[in-house]
Amino acid sequence: MALMIPPVKLKWLEHLNSSWITEDSESIATREGVSVLHSKLLANKEVVLLPQQVLCLKGPQLPDFERESLSSDEQEHYLDALLGSQLALAKMVCSDSPFAAALRKRLLVLQRIFYALSNKYHDKGKVKQQQHSPENNSGSADMHSVSERPRSSTDALIEMGVRTGLSLLFALLRQSWMMPPPGPGLNLCNDVIHTAIDVVSSLPPLSLANESKIPPMGLDCLAQVTGFLKGVTMPNSGADILGRRLASELLLGLAAQRGSLRYLLEWIEMALAASAVVSAMEKSKAALSQEGLIGYDCFMNILMQMRRSLGSAADRNQWREPTRTADGLCSLYEAALCLFEEVCRMASDYSRTCASPDSIQTGEAPMVSETCEVYVWGSNSSHQLVEGTQEKILQPKLAPSFADAQTIEAGQYCTFVISSDGSVRACGKGSYGRLGLGDSNNQSTLKKLTFEPHRAIKKVSSSKGSDGHTLAFTTEGEVFSWGDGDYGKLGHGNSSTQKYPKLIQGPLQGKVVVCVSAGYRHSAAVSEDGELYTWGEGDFGRLGHGDSNSRNIPTLVKDISNVGEVSCGSSHTIALSKDGRTVWSFGGGDNGKLGHGDTNRVYKPKVVEALQGMFIRKVCAGSQSSLALTSTGQVYAWGCGACLGCGSSEATALRPKLIEELATTRVVDISIGDSHCLALSHDNEVYAWGNNSMGQCGQGNSTGPITKPKKAIGLDGVAIQQISAGTSHSLAWTALPRDRQVVAWHRPYCVDLEESTFSHLRSFLERYCDGINSEVPPLPFPSSREHHNFLKLCLKLLSNHLALALAGGVATSILGRQARPLRNLLFRLMDASVPDEIQEAVIETLSVGATMLLPPLRERMELLHSLLPQGPDRWESLSKGQRMQLDIILTSLQDHTHVASLLGYSSPPDAPEAPPAGLAFGLPTDPSYGSPGATPTHTWPRSS
Repeated sequence: MALMIPPVKLKWLEHLNSSWITEDSESIATREGVSVLHSKLLANKEVVLLPQQVLCLKGPQLPDFERESLSSDEQEHYLDALLGSQLALAKMVCSDSPFAAALRKRLLVLQRIFYALSNKYHDKGKVKQQQHSPENNSGSADMHSVSERPRSSTDALIEMGVRTGLSLLFALLRQSWMMPPPGPGLNLCNDVIHTAIDVVSSLPPLSLANESKIPPMGLDCLAQVTGFLKGVTMPNSGADILGRRLASELLLGLAAQRGSLRYLLEWIEMALAASAVVSAMEKSKAALSQEGLIGYDCFMNILMQMRRSLGSAADRNQWREPTRTADGLCSLYEAALCLFEEVCRMASDYSRTCASPDSIQTGEAPMVSETCEVYVWGSNSSHQLVEGTQEKILQPKLAPSFADAQTIEAGQYCTFVISSDGSVRACGKGSYGRLGLGDSNNQSTLKKLTFEPHRAIKKVSSSKGSDGHTLAFTTEGEVFSWGDGDYGKLGHGNSSTQKYPKLIQGPLQGKVVVCVSAGYRHSAAVSEDGELYTWGEGDFGRLGHGDSNSRNIPTLVKDISNVGEVSCGSSHTIALSKDGRTVWSFGGGDNGKLGHGDTNRVYKPKVVEALQGMFIRKVCAGSQSSLALTSTGQVYAWGCGACLGCGSSEATALRPKLIEELATTRVVDISIGDSHCLALSHDNEVYAWGNNSMGQCGQGNSTGPITKPKKAIGLDGVAIQQISAGTSHSLAWTALPRDRQVVAWHRPYCVDLEESTFSHLRSFLERYCDGINSEVPPLPFPSSREHHNFLKLCLKLLSNHLALALAGGVATSILGRQARPLRNLLFRLMDASVPDEIQEAVIETLSVGATMLLPPLRERMELLHSLLPQGPDRWESLSKGQRMQLDIILTSLQDHTHVASLLGYSSPPDAPEAPPAGLAFGLPTDPSYGSPGATPTHTWPRSS
């Protein structure tokens, strides 16, 4: 019996696709909305109802059971027929219910909308792919969607062939090892592995490091091969000695080419495990003479390649090298320890280069590189990019003229360069004296500014619109201003144009300024003690004083305190608190650029509620939009236009909205011009979106706008560290910033800020800390000294990763499920009778990573309750580890926000969805951890 669903004929009309794309898909959630859209399909005759078929209610023909005797098979056959008939009848009745009818209508409407969308975007992407357009090659969104098309049957067949081929190869290799070779010098297994080693060693360094460019099938093959090789390396694997040696060499070669610390730690783990088995066999005198060895030259070549790749400048005498045997081999155990020491040294060297901003400014930390590469693109109409021609530059171009730059500010058709000695040079448009060179002429080459009295400049901010003015603050916190003086925006008590930098006196005198921002017609500054000052045009309430009056001298904004940063846009202002927990905005609210859910003007600072609960690193105000960067590297945008990065240049967002295109990218810096935006990722990639009429988005063209963030082309392999967006031009450069710490989440061979690193280190510590006080060290360590040295290396690498995670402002979620077991393990080591050198390493690790290892607030209170002695006489009963834990918890609770949370006045700052407050800027939560900006290596008070 056929299922009686009302038959229809579908005939989608191409010219109606655009109208279906604009339909509100949310209306499909209601029956009324579905009914309206279904009626539209019927009215347009895109769905035609066919005549209903005659309903057949006749069931199966059954025999006369009283007169006929049936076999069991016949009975089962008739029973199945009867049940099938009843089931079909039930389905027919259900399909005719009101719910089923509504569901069929909903499916038809969804099918029509899907057809319209796929016809417009998917087919468009296919055409672009065939045309090989420049935009397509630069990684457009359309190409992205095409590249992620569903797997075809051909892909599935290829994958099946590769998988079965690998399985067959592994089976043949195992079988070959078990059988004696047919002749001298012939061994299928070892020849295959030797060939693979030759191929891997011929590759350029780190050829397999970028896993995003390796197809999933390739990664799967790598996983299968490494899994097979790990099993082969063990002495009891069935492979011969040469096969085991070659397998360990190939594994190490693959790990080095992949360049991740995780794979090197896996190799070290394998080498130690294999060495432990060999050591046990030697004790029982069952080991063969060349068991547990690796080729010396192969190992040293890989080690030297790692050192060359990172430019290791360590004295060769400090490098540990394994002992070479007469046969050109070395111990697998020695190789593992040598590699581990090298990894730890590289991580320590890198950790030292990630100095805090304060130490860089005071000359305490050496600069990583003396030369700086600066790339420029966009409008060059006034020589703001210092290139010979005034033609716009459509993609990033290396600009040698900026080579000694430390900090750069892109303004309105002009550019300012601050050198490492604090001197400032300028080029570009000079109208209204905006360059500060004493005239209003355009400047085609960089020319030095004169500051009276002479000062070293720390940061410059130049307006992106209006008639151009500039602010700069010195290393001592004084503020200079110059350029157009309309509305009193220079802060000198008048509206005069100032063609040379002039020191702002008045209310800022004696204040140490840490941030300045030049808006279109107003200015702002933040002092070291968290005070916000604004001046200039007061229309729309952009100054935050509760009125529309202009001010020609810096005036304190009385309604807020503890401000850390400010950004001025065209007619609005955004301020950020020191702890990153609060964002205020005020001024013109047109197009929702204040983020309060409406378009009203706001005359006094008002908290942006949508950002509450997040930890904000930076805010930026543009012409008609605003941006915020969170401590976890996500970017939120609000206002209107292409700067929202949502795929439309007509969109409006009245509240902050996550830029989905960057959701999986860890962004470390943002910059906004007049109407285009830049973002810098943790792996030094520059993304751009917004107005592209002058090529300022660096896509190789001037078409646009660019409505979703796209990588600027031509910067692959360049270690970009800073960015700046002007009115219609952009710059990116390689000098390390002085106002934020730069921490790479991944550095080849030695740094991986991810849970797997902490998991491996915890596994090492748990495995090899057992029997730490025993006279006989655990295998494979030949002596207690070697054993203790390995544990110290584990703790040192753990300490370095915790310090880097703090310095980079990484949320505690990076530890994943490792935080609790790591915390418990370290405190157990404090209580154990470990050697002094191990205990010192444990204390150092705890002092560095305490903020990340602390439990959530409620758990801390429970732990505190269980640790507190019930009287003075009970204090001595606490162990050393318990006392230290008590010290840490009590110190962390001194933060006033925790007290407020306990009293019920606020939500706990360390709720699961947000990191501890101090991590917003890579700093500890509590003053006792160190003052803001200090290097995050803090020492906890020790209990007696």
